[in-house]
This record gives sequence, C-alpha cells and structure tokens, in this order.
Amino acid sequence: MKKFGLIGYPLEHSFSKSFFNDKFHSEKIDAEYVNFEIANIQDFTKVVNNNKDIAGLNVTIPYKEQIIPYLDGIDKDAADIGAVNVIKITVDKGEKKLIGFNSDIIGFTKSIKPLLKEYHNKALILGTGGASKAIFHGLKKLGIESTFVSRSPKEEMISYKDINEEIMQEYNVIVNCSPVGMFPKVDKCPDIPYSLLTEKHLLYDLIYNPDETLFMKRGAEHGATTKNGLEMLIYQAYGAWEIWNR
Repeated sequence: MKKFGLIGYPLEHSFSKSFFNDKFHSEKIDAEYVNFEIANIQDFTKVVNNNKDIAGLNVTIPYKEQIIPYLDGIDKDAADIGAVNVIKITVDKGEKKLIGFNSDIIGFTKSIKPLLKEYHNKALILGTGGASKAIFHGLKKLGIESTFVSRSPKEEMISYKDINEEIMQEYNVIVNCSPVGMFPKVDKCPDIPYSLLTEKHLLYDLIYNPDETLFMKRGAEHGATTKNGLEMLIYQAYGAWEIWNR
C-alpha cells in the first residue's frame, strides 16, 4: 500500500486527509493518507525515514518555505514562488529523492479566473507567508499587478494603516492570505476599510473554515463579489495527485 500525507502544524482541521482517503476509497486505490503533525521542521527527516512506503506529501503552514533545504530539488514554479506545498518522493537505486512543487498556484488561478472582470487589474495581497507568494505569481500569470500588505511592511509592501480611499479605488481585487478569521476565531477579520468597498471589488479568502468568513461577509454587505478558498484547495489537491502520478 502506498502512503501519502500532510506535513504541518497544527493539523486538526486539515482538508487533505479526508479528501484523499475518500478518493482512495471511492476509486479503489490501494493507498492511505495520514497527517504528520510536527512541531519543528527538523522532525521532517524522521517522517520520511520512518515511513518506507511514502510516495508523496503535501506541505502546509508553517513549513512551505522552511521545507526547501530538506529537498533534493524543486521545479521552476516552486523556485520562483519560494514555497513548496507538494513533494514527490521517488526511489532511485535504494535512495529516496524528494522534489518540491507548488500546486497552490494551479488551484488559485483556476478558482479566481471565472470571477475576474476587465477592470480587475490590481490586487492587494493580505499577508506575506508561503501561500501569499503563490498568489502573487498566480495573479501575475493572470495579468494582475499585486502589492503585499503586512503588519510589518518591508520594501515594496504597504501596511494596513496605509490603505486609504485612493488605494481602495485603485486596487479592486483583495486576497486574504492571512489566517485572520479562521476557525475558531471567526469573529476576526483583516483590518481594511470595508466601508470603501464597492460592487466592483472582488474579495477572495484562502480560508475555507468557516464557509463565509467575516472578511467575506463585510465585503458582501457593500456589494463586493466574495469567494472562499475551498475550490482552490480542491484544485490544488487534484494538482498534487497529478504530480505524484506523473
């Protein structure tokens, strides 16, 4: 039996385990998917060494960037993004080879593309973690210029307090890549001026639990189009399966 799994911390609300095990059961695939919750990235080598039949892994927060030094190579998209969320594991002459990929970019672009209008040409990306880098490159592929928003801005970023009326008019796509609003802290939302939103704004939240975050709810109240990250997650999971089976 082949084994696949997820690396991250914490993992109690993981989507991948149930998704893949349901897939394996319904399609009669002789495989299992398990969660490897590790509190430190240094424990990653134990996961690989202690699971001889492991053929592929997903990587989630906080390890999408930290995992890279532990791999034997990464593909171009993952290198450009600087983050990995899929690892393909092969065995060559008795030695395991670990190659990193990024299917977040596949999932995001497929999911947001049907919502885009001709006037959606600039985006604010809330958060600067591993997922946000995939979103930046995904938007770039769709012809949308992006700016990162951070609580501690560096070069070529802005802070939340910098988001004024002029910026809200100029940037009509807003993607939340931060964990703010995720279960169980569902009464939280990113600190943006929601009163300046219009029906021309598109708010995309990578969070999928709850179904409608406070970020989405407050956007909808002002006529904005909103979408959560569940479809992106499904698309990136299929992307991972394709990578593992190439």
